[in-house]
Amino acid sequence: MNAPEIRFPASGVMLEQGSLTVLCVDDEHNILASLRRLLRPQGYAVLVAGSAAEALEILSSTSVDLIISDMRMPEIDGVEFLSQVRANWPEPVRMLLTGYSDMSSTINAINRGEIHRFISKPWNDEQLLDIVREGLSRRVLEREREQLRMRIQEQNQELLQLNVLLEEKVEARTAELAGANDSLKRNFFTSIKVFANLIEMRHPVLKGHARRVSELARSMAACMKMPQNDINELYAAALLHDIGKIGLSDEVLVQPIDRLSGQALKDWRNHAVLGESALLAIDALRASARIIRHHHERYDGNGLPNGLAGDDIPVGARILAVADDYDSYRNGLISGRRYSEEESLSYIFEGRRTRYDPAAIEALVLALKETAENRRQDTAVAVEKLVPGMVLSRDLLDGEGRLLLAAEFVIEPVVIRKLREYASRENPAMLLHVHPVAPLQRN
Repeated sequence: MNAPEIRFPASGVMLEQGSLTVLCVDDEHNILASLRRLLRPQGYAVLVAGSAAEALEILSSTSVDLIISDMRMPEIDGVEFLSQVRANWPEPVRMLLTGYSDMSSTINAINRGEIHRFISKPWNDEQLLDIVREGLSRRVLEREREQLRMRIQEQNQELLQLNVLLEEKVEARTAELAGANDSLKRNFFTSIKVFANLIEMRHPVLKGHARRVSELARSMAACMKMPQNDINELYAAALLHDIGKIGLSDEVLVQPIDRLSGQALKDWRNHAVLGESALLAIDALRASARIIRHHHERYDGNGLPNGLAGDDIPVGARILAVADDYDSYRNGLISGRRYSEEESLSYIFEGRRTRYDPAAIEALVLALKETAENRRQDTAVAVEKLVPGMVLSRDLLDGEGRLLLAAEFVIEPVVIRKLREYASRENPAMLLHVHPVAPLQRN
């Protein structure tokens, strides 16, 4: 026959009473016998000890949820006993049996935090049972909180492994963990990076475009002193700015813009609107979706899709327009020819106040200088020399340009082990770029 169940109103969780253990400590046998007769019919597992020393021995090997201890006991009194319990086993709820003459010691014990409640002798059975139920309800809540903490920790470890192995369920796992921990803000952007890789897998010419544009746009926004939340929204938009091209044919997708005409050009011009539509259902990306919609507007009002001009264009879209076109010039996505940094900047400057916001162009120049300086300062580290606590200064990519770990990722022991396994299998000479000062001081 199954043990009876108890529902604690505070938690609403059903537990078998037999799974809750009460330890009674008293040097009088009749008191222990009375407590055992009272508590056992409630379905609790009841342990008894005739002294504090015996109780401490029980606690060293047995998990207990609630302790009822007499105040007056030889050698070690109740206050001292519960003080030791609190120091070594803080989880059990602690209660003190006390007479009127022990009231001052009881108050002192309460103030010191050794006990949660005291029970006066002689006790009323119903009142004592109510106090025990209340104490166990508190213990059940603490169990739930600990289980939740452990589950969050386990889920975070799973997410780290997903980032390393590029499992297809990154997006689903991220959603599962969305409310669990504030650290998922960083992992949210990592997941978007993985998602942004999908369109780039359609053709080699697109490889790395979204990643480069997003990093450049983020640096430009920082140079313009934008609020961090706005920078995050722009960064997500830059990663996904071409998501509306997912339905384009391969021929249109990889054709330089200058060579498109007819229906192909019409389809291309509509991709920003399609990109916004694809993201509107995701609350966290609505601001990013608006940036995507308008990143092909022109500063003079002759752009797409709404002909917005000047400050009417969202500032994030103005920044993204410059970052997107600069990288497109550098990598042959506009005319089919790859231009140098100087040539690409020259084309951008030609569009000052017509195609582009002058403030965004100034931010581009500053960002390019800052990026070059940062790359000179970071350190390339072999997988064998990784140390927990190092922080990536650049995205870690595989041989096909797919994201393994995002920049600013903090290296942990489990990740080092996975990276070493991956390197031995795929690329023994793999190097990771890390920030130079604080992390490397760990060596």
